[in-house]
Amino acid sequence: MEKEKYLERIKYKETTLPGFELLKALQQLHLLHIPFENLDIHLGIPIELSTGKIFDKIVNKKRGGFCYELNGLFYSLLISMDFDARVISARVYNTTEKKYSPAYDHLAIIVSIDKMDYLVDVGFGEFTFSPLKIKPGKIQEDQRGKFKIVKHDGDWLQVNKASGNEWIPEYIFTLQGRQFSEFEAMCQYHQTSPQSHFTKNKICSILTNNGNGRISITNNRLKITNGEQVKEEAINDAAEFEKYLWKYFEMKLL
Repeated sequence: MEKEKYLERIKYKETTLPGFELLKALQQLHLLHIPFENLDIHLGIPIELSTGKIFDKIVNKKRGGFCYELNGLFYSLLISMDFDARVISARVYNTTEKKYSPAYDHLAIIVSIDKMDYLVDVGFGEFTFSPLKIKPGKIQEDQRGKFKIVKHDGDWLQVNKASGNEWIPEYIFTLQGRQFSEFEAMCQYHQTSPQSHFTKNKICSILTNNGNGRISITNNRLKITNGEQVKEEAINDAAEFEKYLWKYFEMKLL
């Protein structure tokens, strides 16, 4: 892990003494500088759970990735900076089918600081801007909304996001650490299965304005939000898609 190059990629220049403030700064800067995107899947480029290959893609080539890449690489950065961290398996809630996905559908991170566990996630698209204390029942709020972790069945914990007066489940997880290699089957599934939402639609999305805005491009739509302001434009062809990709993300695919 070339830690200095990674920190330069997310534009972090301050102290590297492990602690909550550093963890929070790293997560927020990661979300502001590295997009969530699945474009390699639509280019037919295999995504491998190799830290070296993911580092080359995200840091050297200034690309983004999806959860296995983003959180997998971020975990390696945290370990290199002497954080007590582990990767965990999460099962994502399907709001249409009202059920949870299989194990290893999502990779997230738990970091322990001063006897407190934090849920850390830079690879879940529209989610929290800051690490969440794993303190069941506590409402936690940042620029991306209100969140609450509650106990679920058995050892499972459920993280929820407020929507009006309701709490909508995002995913469930346990505190058990996992090996990166355990996610290989689901990583392959999301690249190849017609049932995976990653094979159905292209997405590239990043937070802006210190977490108060977002820019997203999909198959045929550009959406820019800034607080309550929303701007949308049609994307008419591949050339226009690549133009927006460079304009808003400074990304070139080939």
